[in-house]
Parts: sequence; structure tokens; C-alpha cells
Amino acid sequence: MTGRSEPPDGAPENPAGGEDEYRSLVFDESFVQAARMQEYSAQERMGEHARAVRALPDAQAIRSGGGSRAAIALVVLIALTFAVAVYIGFRSPYPQPAIRRAEPLRTTVVPLAPRGAVPGGSPEWLYRAEPVSGFRTGADGINVPTVRRTQNFSDSQITAALATVKDYLVESSLNPDVLTGSVRRPVEHLLDPDQRAQFERSLSSPADDGGHAATGWLVRFDPEQVELADPQIRVEGTLGYEEEAPGVLGVVSDHTFTYALRPADKPHRDDGASLFTVRRELRFRFDREDLRLHRLEVVTAHVQAGPQSCSADATGMLRPLLAGERADARGPAATDPYATGRPTAALCGTLEAVSSATAPTTSPGSPPQGPGAADRPSRPRP
Repeated sequence: MTGRSEPPDGAPENPAGGEDEYRSLVFDESFVQAARMQEYSAQERMGEHARAVRALPDAQAIRSGGGSRAAIALVVLIALTFAVAVYIGFRSPYPQPAIRRAEPLRTTVVPLAPRGAVPGGSPEWLYRAEPVSGFRTGADGINVPTVRRTQNFSDSQITAALATVKDYLVESSLNPDVLTGSVRRPVEHLLDPDQRAQFERSLSSPADDGGHAATGWLVRFDPEQVELADPQIRVEGTLGYEEEAPGVLGVVSDHTFTYALRPADKPHRDDGASLFTVRRELRFRFDREDLRLHRLEVVTAHVQAGPQSCSADATGMLRPLLAGERADARGPAATDPYATGRPTAALCGTLEAVSSATAPTTSPGSPPQGPGAADRPSRPRP
């Protein structure tokens, strides 16, 4: 019978599954220490190849001045760029607009003398007379014409110019605080800055020299002598415009303002009022900067105001003759053509005759009377 038998050479020294099966693979300590493995770094594995990324300078290099040189180079580059931009700006091929300065205002103020006594009455009765009865009240009498664009100004720009002129007329002719001389700022802030020094001098030191009459800029009464008997001032007139030059717009206003006045020391007397009429023909000028900043340049002012005496000095304030008063017999101030210095404008007109039997009719000027009399200016067409 067969069974388990031994191999021909005998049983193995270490049978399968025995502890000494891998005895030949066991390494002693000296072998392990001698066979210790070492992993190369990335730089060592690259060998002699060139570096793909430049190494950053260390802190010591930066502290030694490398960073400062880079910063200086950057500042120099920015400065050169700015200089080139400025040079190109100055050498621009497009023409720059010329700077235009406002001209001084030229004024003419003409007193209008009545032929007889100034009629009086209540403001309501006086305002029922012709032609004042057809006048409108306050700013409603300053009408803006139909606007059509010009070659270089749009509809909106012309409308802005007319609106500025209307604001000037309202502030300088209808504002009660301006009429009494208590304020001037509402008028001054509408003027071109080049004219404000002349305006200030005209109000502080008025002179009949054709350029420094305060009443050329605005309507002003002496509050110690007269006051408004009716705050509803009557107004009638026209506005017109034209393009004077490329970039320059001209506006002409011709308005008659009628005030009901009474003595300042008799404020409660209803029948002691009288009419005072001021006709103002003004020429204005605008450039595009004026339109943008809501301001204007007053070029000329021709003013006729009465009833006043021809001898009255109306350069600083208007000197109304009130109800029952008459003009003095003196004519306009004498003018000496041989005198040195600034010439004076000795002008006077005659107020149209007023009938005391009916409500008075006032008109700001009749045909010239005598030497130095004023010619009535024609109304501008819109």
C-alpha cells in the first residue's frame, strides 16, 4: 500500500510553512546599513539642465539697492510719459477758442422834465390812463419772442440768453429791495466778472462820465424821499436777439417801467400818488461761457426817466417830482468843451404834456427841446 513517502534525498531541512523558509533572505544589521537608499532632489535629477524659472533676489540684494534702482526707473518713465502728453496737448492741431473780455458799460441817463405840475391821485386811478392801462403787471410785461436758431447758436442757447436778460430786468427794475438801494447782489451776480468792478464803482461813486452812472445799471430811488404807492409796477416792451459774430450772441431790450410813487413821509395818503416812468433800452452780449454760467455782459444802457428837473443829478439815484411839484427853470447842467478831464453828458428831455382833467398820460420822451435835448430811441425789432 502506498502512503506518504520521503523524497529521494530525504526530508527537506526546512519543510514548507516552517519558520526557516526565508532564512536565506534575512539580512543582518550590517547589510541593511550598507544598503541604505538615498532619493535625489529635483535639482539633482535635472543634472546640468538650465533653470526654467529665474530665482528671485533675496532680501539682502533688495536692501543693497536693486529695488531702489527699479523704483527710480519707474518714476522716470512716468515723468517722461507725462511730459510727452503735455507737449502733445500744447501742440494740438485744433485751434483753441480766444479768450474774450467783457467791455465796460457805456451809459446815457436823460431826465425828462414835465411842462406843468405833476398830477396826482390814487394808484388805481392813475393806472387807468392810456397808455399805461394797456401795460402788464411786473414780470408778465417782459415777453420772450419766438426763438429760432442762428448759424452758431441753438434754440436752447438763445432761450437761455433771453431768460438771463429777463432775470436781469426783473432784478434791476422790479425788485423792491433793489429799487430802494438796500441790496445790489441780485443784479451783480448776473454780470460778467469783468464788469463787476465797474458796477461797484458806479454804485459807490457815481459820476456823469458815460460809464459810472448807477442808474444805467439799475433803477434806484432815495428811500428817504419816495416809496412805492403800489407794488404792482406796470411794464411794456420788447426783446430781440441776433448773432453778432461767431460765438457771440447779442440781445436788445427796450422796456418802459411805470411806478406809482408817493412821498416817504406820507405813507397813508391814498390820493397823493403820482406816476414815474423809466424807459430802459439795454444791449447785452453773450458768449458760450456766459450762457453756461447764467450771466451776461451789459454793453450799453440808454435811460430816460421822468418827471424830473433837468438840473437833477440822476447818476446815483433817480430824483422824481411828486404830485403837485414842478420842474425848476434851470436847464441841463452846463458843459465846458474847453475843460480838461472826462466830459459830462448834459442831456434833458421834455415829458409829454399831461392833462389834469383826466388820468395823466406819460410817455418817456417827446421830440427834443432845446440844446442838449435827448432823441427818443427807436424800439428794436425782435
